[in-house]
Amino acid sequence: MTLFTESLLLDLLGIITALVAVVYAYFKWAYQYWQRRGIPYLEPFIPFGTFQNPFNRTVSMGDDLARVYRTIKSKGWKHGGAYNITRPTWIVVNLDLVKHVMTKDFNHFVDRGTYTNEKDDPLTCHLFAVGGKKWRNLRMKLSPTFTSGKMKSMFQTVIDCGLVLEKYIKENIDSKQAVDIKDLLGSFSTDVIGSCAFGLECNSFVEPDSPFRRYGKKILRRSLLDNLKLSFCIIYPDIARALRVRIINKEISDFFMKVVEDTINYRERNKYVRKDFLQLLIDIKNNKETQDNGYKGDGTTLTMPEIAAQSFVFFIAGFETSSTTMTFALYELATHQDMQDKVREEINTVFTKHDNQMTYDSLSELKYMKQVIDETLRKYPPVPFLTRKCVQDYKVPDEDVIIEKGTIVLISVYGIHYDEDYYKNPEVFDPERFNDENIAQRPKYTHLPFGEGPRICIGERFGIMQTKVGLTCLLRNFRVKLNEKTQIPLKMSSKQFLSAAEGDIWLNIEKL
Repeated sequence: MTLFTESLLLDLLGIITALVAVVYAYFKWAYQYWQRRGIPYLEPFIPFGTFQNPFNRTVSMGDDLARVYRTIKSKGWKHGGAYNITRPTWIVVNLDLVKHVMTKDFNHFVDRGTYTNEKDDPLTCHLFAVGGKKWRNLRMKLSPTFTSGKMKSMFQTVIDCGLVLEKYIKENIDSKQAVDIKDLLGSFSTDVIGSCAFGLECNSFVEPDSPFRRYGKKILRRSLLDNLKLSFCIIYPDIARALRVRIINKEISDFFMKVVEDTINYRERNKYVRKDFLQLLIDIKNNKETQDNGYKGDGTTLTMPEIAAQSFVFFIAGFETSSTTMTFALYELATHQDMQDKVREEINTVFTKHDNQMTYDSLSELKYMKQVIDETLRKYPPVPFLTRKCVQDYKVPDEDVIIEKGTIVLISVYGIHYDEDYYKNPEVFDPERFNDENIAQRPKYTHLPFGEGPRICIGERFGIMQTKVGLTCLLRNFRVKLNEKTQIPLKMSSKQFLSAAEGDIWLNIEKL
């Protein structure tokens, strides 16, 4: 019996040793990819490659990629190879190359390389994630949603939500009370998007645990397991689809699918028409061309899951990115009271010219506020990096190297926004960076909060409009000050994909 046990242990040890050797050999071979391509690269480490251990992150993925950006640039390279586990990743640093990838040679980089699973996880198949011909068709059909005419038609809805925000603060918040400003503004932006995207009254201030608010928070509250699953899906998408892996919780998916289906059924049954995002999707579904919606019927339609997916991404992108931007803007204005006074003075001056009314045109006159928003988006871009996927072999301009089809491309928004070659003292908050003179002197592609090129965020103008309304409603009647609960200096959460401060941002709101 003793001999058998000893033999079995030796056999197991031999098998394990052989497996380790095979895995090690595979990693060594995989990590020679960029060397074989003749492209400079950063030395990877088994098993996580170039980036931090995802099980024990000390910084966010955005900060980690910014570190890689700085390292590549310090070596004098225009671009460099990296590894996400074993998957080769091309890091673009030089601004001319950024322009080629995002705009000039866009046909080589149409796709984002984001995971989609139409069969098992239909909400992943939205405009932000899909690629190729499907993206082109969707983009063309959805573009009419964000024309100036459409913005103006939705403007009053945004104003109404802003007035609810003002009223809530006046009636419920004491000047000595520590306010989680992100949570407060999240209720405002949830009401805005719920109404403009779904035509529904979310009443987030009256019902803080309303379904939209609750599920909106759940989507972004991702566990370590969720993030690891997402990483696996991005690195090995074909395997993930074969295993029927989904990255959106089924409960969340079922909720949004049901809301969209019930709302569409109600509108069609009662012949109810509303000037909002969902109505455009309904018209596309029915291949209905009207002068009002700007959509030109082309014989193709949208299925119910496809409509739900577009509504879902509009909701997530609309409520989270705008509330994040407003949160960081108010943090900086609370820290710089002179800038806050200047914004408030501009609001009062402009509104006096417009009979103290907030109008679509009056918002466009808030030049300094726009500079504050742009500087906030530079310092705290909601999406800290951009992804593209090479869809056909690409020869790097002026170099004898080829980027192979299927390669993931990363552009560090953090890296560019904090590059001292473009922004002196980048840690300093300075809205004057975005006055007309300084913008004209700075190279293009140095401010990328919404991306750039054909895949620039389709909702940029809506997001800016919503942010201006929220800030205006707060600052014209209230003063914000920093509360001691806010951790200084701010540290970005290592657990979230979108920019978020650890410990949240707490402010005091005083009535003027």
